This record gives sequence, C-alpha cells and structure tokens, in this order.
Amino acid sequence: MTWHSAAVDIDAFWTLIQLTKHHEGTRPKRLAFLRQQLTALPSSEIVQFQAHLDRACDRAYSWDLWGAAMRIFGGWCSDDGFEYFRNWLISLGRDVFEQAVNDPESLADVPEIQRLIGRHTREWADDEWPEWEVLDYVAGEAYAEVEGIDDECGEALYDAVEELLQQGEPFLGHPTGDRWDARDEAISAIKLPTLTALFPLNTLR
Repeated sequence: MTWHSAAVDIDAFWTLIQLTKHHEGTRPKRLAFLRQQLTALPSSEIVQFQAHLDRACDRAYSWDLWGAAMRIFGGWCSDDGFEYFRNWLISLGRDVFEQAVNDPESLADVPEIQRLIGRHTREWADDEWPEWEVLDYVAGEAYAEVEGIDDECGEALYDAVEELLQQGEPFLGHPTGDRWDARDEAISAIKLPTLTALFPLNTLR
C-alpha cells in the first residue's frame, strides 16, 4: 500500500505516523515502510513531513516531559536522549502525543510504557526502548533518493526545511516551564506522582 496526499499538512502528517505505527513488524520494518511512503511523494512534500516532525518535537520540549523521560529511564536522560524520546513519543500517534504534551503523567497509561514497569533498563529489548533516533533521518534519506543526490548527512533536506520553517514561529531556545530535577524524589513525587511511584531511580546503569 502506498499513501498519497496532495500536500502533507498537519493532519496528513499524523495520518502517515499512524499508518507507520500500525504497520506490521519490528521498528526497522516500520521505518522501511515510512521511507517507502515518503519516496512516493514529491520532494517538497517530504520537506513538509520533516517540518511537521520538527515542529512536533519542539512542542514537546518541556521540563515536565523531560522529567517524565528521566523517571522512565531510571534517573538519566541526556539532551540527545530527550530528543530521541520525543521522536518516539511522536511515533505513538497524535492522541498519545497530545495527551503527553498536556499531561506527562498520561504516559503511565500508555501500553508501551506499562510494559517497562518493574524492569531495569538493561532488561529492555531494542524495540522496547522509548527512543527512536533514526525516525529523524528517514525523511532525509527519502529526500536524497527522490532528488537523486548523494546526501548521507541529509543537509539538503535540512536546508529546505529551515527555509520553510522560517515562515513560521521560531523554535524554542530552551524547554518550557520551570526547571526541576526528576532525581529529587520529593519534587518528583509532587510533579509526577504516578510515574515516580512506577519508575524508581536505578542504582546501577
């Protein structure tokens, strides 16, 4: 099946994310499916897809959601790790994403998170990790293929996306909300009571 859209607006973006989420197979197979869908589009629409992905990732850039990621990971989540976590959150679909942006505690009800409860991070399988770094690269690969260029770093796509995004609101320079430390049990219990109870800090990494 090939997905088609006259233009990749925000609704079309989330439709494609949903199709990818429910595509049968492992994460690499779902990513291959998404790349197949993107390479069937004009390069301008691939740019639109990446722009929506970047905007969604930016919307989820908050201290409270970062705190939620830190609790789930056992007390550690780097800048890059939080970006990959937000990519993964987007991959779960529009409803889960919007709920988590508005209330990070809603992640406690997400099946993909519930499967991790009570297990150390070293016990998680690759497909279970709530991170998806390579989701951010697939559009660049598709863009290079459609344009017929050698662009392993995706610079051509990034330049086109930057030009498109300059027409909208600037990206956040720092996370929204008040900064706090999810490793402080007292504060975390107030900010994220459910996730704090479900995901104790790991003493070993």
